[in-house]
Amino acid sequence: MKPPIAENPQVTGHAEHEARLQFLTWDRTQADIESPAHRARQARLAQAAGASFHPTAYVAAEAAIFTSHLVLGEQSWIAGHALVRGDVEFGAHTTVNPYAMISGKLRCGDGVRIASHVSIVGFNHGFDDPSVPIHMQKHESLGIVIEDDVWIGANAVVLDGVTVGKGAVIAAGAVVSRDVPPMAIVGGVPAKLVRYRGQVARKDSASILARLGEAAGAQVQDVLAAYREGGDYVSREADGQVRRSARHRNDAIELAAGFDTMPEELDLAATLSELQALQDMKTGLFPDPYRPVEAGRALRDDGLALYNVLSVGYAIEALGGKPLHPIAAVELEAPALCEWLEGLTWRERAWGAGAAVDAIGTALYFNARYFTTGRARETLFGWLAMQQDRATGLWGSTTADEGLLQPVNGFYRLTRGTYAQFGLPVPNAERAIDSMLLNYRNYGGFAGPRYTACNLLDTVHPLLLCLRQTDYRRAEAEAIAHAVIGRAEERWVAGEGFAFADGQAPSLQGTEMWLSVVHLAAALLGIADTFAFVPKGVHRTKAVGLGL
Repeated sequence: MKPPIAENPQVTGHAEHEARLQFLTWDRTQADIESPAHRARQARLAQAAGASFHPTAYVAAEAAIFTSHLVLGEQSWIAGHALVRGDVEFGAHTTVNPYAMISGKLRCGDGVRIASHVSIVGFNHGFDDPSVPIHMQKHESLGIVIEDDVWIGANAVVLDGVTVGKGAVIAAGAVVSRDVPPMAIVGGVPAKLVRYRGQVARKDSASILARLGEAAGAQVQDVLAAYREGGDYVSREADGQVRRSARHRNDAIELAAGFDTMPEELDLAATLSELQALQDMKTGLFPDPYRPVEAGRALRDDGLALYNVLSVGYAIEALGGKPLHPIAAVELEAPALCEWLEGLTWRERAWGAGAAVDAIGTALYFNARYFTTGRARETLFGWLAMQQDRATGLWGSTTADEGLLQPVNGFYRLTRGTYAQFGLPVPNAERAIDSMLLNYRNYGGFAGPRYTACNLLDTVHPLLLCLRQTDYRRAEAEAIAHAVIGRAEERWVAGEGFAFADGQAPSLQGTEMWLSVVHLAAALLGIADTFAFVPKGVHRTKAVGLGL
């Protein structure tokens, strides 16, 4: 018998280390990176696979690289038995574990972790034409974008056309077929939002609501007094001007009513009489006494006269009164009402069109409650049903400058005065939810100057309204509600209230609207009873058919 061949310990140790690096590639050393074998491997891939490497990048010997273009950034590595093919770029500190499969077009940021058995498929096979065998149909590649600081768990699949936002986490086994918002944690098949990283917990939101409600309720009279000059409630604008409008007194009434009180400085009986006297006897609309209607312009074409149907009308109700006259301007025969609706600014300014519908719906509400009404309500809802975009769940067009913002904000105004006010289900609610969440993401959660009471109100109210009918993407909507509540306490200015937008000074309008947004966010989470403010004017919920 021949004696066993003695192993060279140095050779054996090197082989074991190389085998280890195929699976535990984080054990690589600078010597491994600088080794002649590794540099030769990189040189070969540069020629054969269009690859370029940062001097600190590493590719394990048994990685399968078949790319037309590859970039591997600083301190990044690809483990053994991973497959990378197509047009692929990895940023710095990005790692690809064994048996991951990356195909097609991928742009990957910094600090990304791709676990074992992940499939990132940046292309797709055509299959739409059933008369042509699938293997003969064209491929397409929209490409995948994975932003910085993303962790993709084992066995997850990311499909073509997806963008994974910065800081997101994709749970093991998830199938990602649509964009993932920044900082989102998604899981399941198909992947859905679980929560956001760093998200305020439910109990924390309740605590914030309790503290903010107590503080705002204790300070409400001071806040009201801060915006009163010469017997009027006013708006102090960013340009230093003081502006007067019927709205400001109504905002003060609504703000106080939300805390079950009234402004201490108002003569309530006299105020009620003054508000009722603003109504035009012929049309029933409410022209603004501070801003006369342009000569020759129909009252129904004046934005303030329409808005004051809500603003003045609800303030009258908050004071225990009712309008003195029916609102005849909206009691039209079907052809005339449809002509009015069709002439609104649906293409260029869907928000304004939605605002007009809000006023029309509210006028019909007042007529139905206090007077008589004809068939205009049926005409209105029939026209809306026929004109909704079934793909987006919205009314009106996107714009080149603002994308979905106009029809999304218009959706709030339109549905507030119609479907919400009359307690009717919103058609195509799931498509509308998709549009609200996409618009919110497109604007980065309305960070900076766009973090306004309108933009958040026009997001949270529609989500709340639609989620009365479905649980579709509820977790994502709840994450937005938590985020709104989480920021509210820090934005409150003692004795002055809320600014309408970040970077502005506090105002009556901002205070009433933001308190209403917070209430709506709390209602969406099912914890509205922990917040002392309950809207009883334009932004009320119980009286407009939401059933909360």
